[in-house]
Amino acid sequence: MKFDSPLFDRIRVKPTEDRRPRTDAPCCDWKGCKEAATHRAPKGRQRENEYWRFCLEHVREYNHSYNFFAGMSDDAVTKYQKDAITGHRPTWKMGTGKRPGGSAAEDAQDPFGMFGELGGGGGAWRPKSDSAEPQARTVRNAERKALDTMGLDPDATAADIKARFKLLVKRHHPDANGGDRSCEERLREIIQAYNYLKSTPTFRMGS
Repeated sequence: MKFDSPLFDRIRVKPTEDRRPRTDAPCCDWKGCKEAATHRAPKGRQRENEYWRFCLEHVREYNHSYNFFAGMSDDAVTKYQKDAITGHRPTWKMGTGKRPGGSAAEDAQDPFGMFGELGGGGGAWRPKSDSAEPQARTVRNAERKALDTMGLDPDATAADIKARFKLLVKRHHPDANGGDRSCEERLREIIQAYNYLKSTPTFRMGS
Protein backbone atom coordinates (compact mmCIF):
# COMPACT_ATOMS: atom_id res chain seq x y z
CA MET A 1 0.00 0.00 0.00
CA LYS A 2 1.31 3.42 -0.92
CA PHE A 3 1.68 6.04 1.78
CA ASP A 4 -0.33 8.53 -0.27
CA SER A 5 -3.21 6.07 -0.67
CA PRO A 6 -6.65 7.51 0.09
CA LEU A 7 -7.27 4.46 2.30
CA PHE A 8 -5.15 6.07 5.00
CA ASP A 9 -7.62 8.93 5.20
CA ARG A 10 -10.39 6.49 6.19
CA ILE A 11 -8.42 4.65 8.92
CA ARG A 12 -9.61 5.45 12.41
CA VAL A 13 -8.37 3.89 15.65
CA LYS A 14 -11.13 3.59 18.17
CA PRO A 15 -9.88 3.96 21.77
CA THR A 16 -10.76 1.22 24.23
CA GLU A 17 -12.49 3.73 26.45
CA ASP A 18 -13.61 7.30 26.41
CA ARG A 19 -10.61 9.30 27.61
CA ARG A 20 -12.40 12.60 27.79
CA PRO A 21 -12.95 14.02 31.29
CA ARG A 22 -16.34 13.07 32.60
CA THR A 23 -18.69 15.78 33.68
CA ASP A 24 -20.47 13.39 36.04
CA ALA A 25 -17.23 12.14 37.72
CA PRO A 26 -17.19 11.87 41.54
CA CYS A 27 -15.56 14.55 43.62
CA CYS A 28 -11.84 14.51 44.28
CA ASP A 29 -10.79 12.47 47.35
CA TRP A 30 -8.36 15.19 48.40
CA LYS A 31 -9.60 16.72 51.61
CA GLY A 32 -11.48 19.95 50.95
CA CYS A 33 -11.35 19.63 47.14
CA LYS A 34 -14.63 19.86 45.21
CA GLU A 35 -13.19 19.32 41.72
CA ALA A 36 -14.15 16.32 39.60
CA ALA A 37 -12.01 13.21 40.20
CA THR A 38 -10.75 12.59 36.69
CA HIS A 39 -7.65 10.55 37.64
CA ARG A 40 -6.89 7.68 39.93
CA ALA A 41 -3.80 6.87 42.03
CA PRO A 42 -2.79 3.67 43.86
CA LYS A 43 -3.41 3.60 47.59
CA GLY A 44 -0.08 1.93 48.27
CA ARG A 45 1.64 -1.24 49.42
CA GLN A 46 -0.58 -4.08 50.67
CA ARG A 47 -3.59 -2.32 49.15
CA GLU A 48 -3.23 -3.53 45.60
CA ASN A 49 -6.08 -2.79 43.17
CA GLU A 50 -7.30 0.00 45.41
CA TYR A 51 -7.16 3.59 44.16
CA TRP A 52 -7.78 7.15 45.21
CA ARG A 53 -9.73 9.43 42.91
CA PHE A 54 -8.13 12.83 42.42
CA CYS A 55 -8.42 15.81 40.18
CA LEU A 56 -5.49 16.61 37.91
CA GLU A 57 -3.85 19.06 40.32
CA HIS A 58 -4.01 16.76 43.32
CA VAL A 59 -3.02 13.57 41.49
CA ARG A 60 0.16 15.36 40.45
CA GLU A 61 0.82 16.40 44.03
CA TYR A 62 0.09 12.87 45.29
CA ASN A 63 2.38 11.24 42.74
CA HIS A 64 5.17 13.67 43.54
CA SER A 65 5.20 12.60 47.21
CA TYR A 66 4.19 8.95 46.73
CA ASN A 67 6.57 6.42 48.33
CA PHE A 68 5.76 2.73 47.95
CA PHE A 69 8.28 1.77 50.65
CA ALA A 70 7.09 4.25 53.27
CA GLY A 71 7.35 2.81 56.77
CA MET A 72 9.73 0.01 55.79
CA SER A 73 13.28 -0.38 57.13
CA ASP A 74 16.26 -0.44 54.79
CA ASP A 75 16.65 -4.21 55.28
CA ALA A 76 12.99 -4.79 54.50
CA VAL A 77 13.25 -2.68 51.34
CA THR A 78 16.32 -4.62 50.20
CA LYS A 79 14.58 -7.95 50.83
CA TYR A 80 11.47 -6.82 49.00
CA GLN A 81 13.47 -5.72 45.96
CA LYS A 82 15.39 -9.02 45.95
CA ASP A 83 12.18 -11.07 46.14
CA ALA A 84 10.64 -8.96 43.37
CA ILE A 85 13.21 -10.35 40.92
CA THR A 86 11.46 -13.73 41.09
CA GLY A 87 7.97 -12.34 41.45
CA HIS A 88 8.00 -13.01 45.22
CA ARG A 89 7.98 -16.76 44.54
CA PRO A 90 10.06 -19.25 46.58
CA THR A 91 13.39 -20.23 45.06
CA TRP A 92 16.33 -22.48 45.95
CA LYS A 93 19.82 -23.12 44.70
CA MET A 94 20.32 -25.78 42.07
CA GLY A 95 22.09 -28.87 43.32
CA THR A 96 20.76 -28.68 46.88
CA GLY A 97 18.38 -31.60 46.49
CA LYS A 98 15.15 -29.59 46.25
CA ARG A 99 13.33 -30.33 43.03
CA PRO A 100 9.85 -30.65 41.55
CA GLY A 101 8.12 -33.80 42.78
CA GLY A 102 7.47 -36.88 40.73
CA SER A 103 9.34 -39.98 39.69
CA ALA A 104 10.25 -38.47 36.32
CA ALA A 105 12.34 -35.82 38.05
CA GLU A 106 14.27 -38.48 39.93
CA ASP A 107 15.37 -40.07 36.65
CA ALA A 108 16.44 -36.77 35.06
CA GLN A 109 19.94 -36.77 33.63
CA ASP A 110 22.31 -33.82 33.72
CA PRO A 111 25.06 -34.44 31.14
CA PHE A 112 26.26 -30.82 31.16
CA GLY A 113 26.21 -30.35 34.94
CA MET A 114 23.52 -27.66 34.77
CA PHE A 115 21.78 -28.80 37.96
CA GLY A 116 24.93 -29.55 39.88
CA GLU A 117 26.71 -26.86 41.84
CA LEU A 118 30.29 -26.95 43.06
CA GLY A 119 30.21 -28.02 46.69
CA GLY A 120 26.44 -28.37 46.56
CA GLY A 121 26.38 -31.98 47.70
CA GLY A 122 24.86 -34.96 45.97
CA GLY A 123 21.46 -33.60 45.00
CA ALA A 124 18.85 -35.74 43.29
CA TRP A 125 19.31 -33.76 40.10
CA ARG A 126 22.84 -35.05 39.63
CA PRO A 127 23.23 -37.61 36.83
CA LYS A 128 22.89 -41.24 37.88
CA SER A 129 25.14 -42.51 35.11
CA ASP A 130 28.75 -43.35 35.78
CA SER A 131 31.16 -40.45 35.85
CA ALA A 132 32.59 -39.54 32.48
CA GLU A 133 35.89 -41.11 31.63
CA PRO A 134 38.84 -38.72 31.45
CA GLN A 135 39.50 -37.48 27.94
CA ALA A 136 42.38 -39.25 26.25
CA ARG A 137 45.34 -37.02 25.49
CA THR A 138 46.28 -36.22 21.92
CA VAL A 139 49.37 -38.04 20.68
CA ARG A 140 51.28 -36.25 17.96
CA ASN A 141 52.77 -38.16 15.06
CA ALA A 142 56.35 -37.55 16.22
CA GLU A 143 55.51 -38.90 19.69
CA ARG A 144 53.77 -41.91 18.21
CA LYS A 145 56.76 -42.68 16.00
CA ALA A 146 59.20 -42.36 18.91
CA LEU A 147 57.06 -44.61 21.09
CA ASP A 148 56.81 -47.14 18.29
CA THR A 149 60.59 -47.12 17.93
CA MET A 150 60.86 -48.08 21.57
CA GLY A 151 58.06 -50.64 21.27
CA LEU A 152 55.65 -48.76 23.55
CA ASP A 153 51.93 -47.94 23.35
CA PRO A 154 50.65 -44.32 23.15
CA ASP A 155 49.40 -44.52 26.75
CA ALA A 156 52.90 -45.25 28.13
CA THR A 157 53.99 -43.16 31.12
CA ALA A 158 57.32 -41.45 31.76
CA ALA A 159 58.29 -44.31 34.07
CA ASP A 160 57.49 -46.84 31.34
CA ILE A 161 59.65 -44.97 28.84
CA LYS A 162 62.59 -44.72 31.21
CA ALA A 163 62.45 -48.41 32.12
CA ARG A 164 62.11 -49.43 28.49
CA PHE A 165 65.07 -47.27 27.46
CA LYS A 166 67.35 -48.87 30.02
CA LEU A 167 66.30 -52.33 28.86
CA LEU A 168 66.87 -51.57 25.17
CA VAL A 169 70.26 -49.96 25.79
CA LYS A 170 71.44 -53.05 27.61
CA ARG A 171 70.08 -55.26 24.85
CA HIS A 172 71.57 -53.40 21.86
CA HIS A 173 74.79 -51.94 23.26
CA PRO A 174 77.92 -53.43 21.59
CA ASP A 175 79.41 -54.24 25.00
CA ALA A 176 76.40 -56.42 25.72
CA ASN A 177 76.86 -58.24 22.37
CA GLY A 178 80.54 -59.11 22.55
CA GLY A 179 81.61 -56.00 20.64
CA ASP A 180 79.21 -56.63 17.73
CA ARG A 181 78.42 -53.24 16.11
CA SER A 182 75.61 -54.46 13.90
CA CYS A 183 73.06 -53.09 16.38
CA GLU A 184 74.56 -49.56 16.57
CA GLU A 185 72.02 -48.11 14.13
CA ARG A 186 69.16 -49.55 16.11
CA LEU A 187 70.67 -48.22 19.34
CA ARG A 188 71.04 -44.78 17.76
CA GLU A 189 67.35 -44.75 16.83
CA ILE A 190 66.39 -45.72 20.38
CA ILE A 191 68.52 -42.96 21.90
CA GLN A 192 67.05 -40.36 19.51
CA ALA A 193 63.51 -41.48 20.28
CA TYR A 194 64.17 -41.38 24.04
CA ASN A 195 65.75 -37.92 23.87
CA TYR A 196 62.76 -36.61 21.92
CA LEU A 197 60.21 -38.05 24.36
CA LYS A 198 62.23 -36.78 27.31
CA SER A 199 62.00 -33.23 25.97
CA THR A 200 58.23 -33.19 25.39
CA PRO A 201 55.95 -31.55 28.02
CA THR A 202 53.92 -34.75 28.34
CA PHE A 203 56.91 -36.91 29.26
CA ARG A 204 59.15 -34.28 30.85
CA MET A 205 61.71 -36.34 32.78
CA GLY A 206 64.94 -35.74 34.59
CA SER A 207 68.14 -36.76 32.84
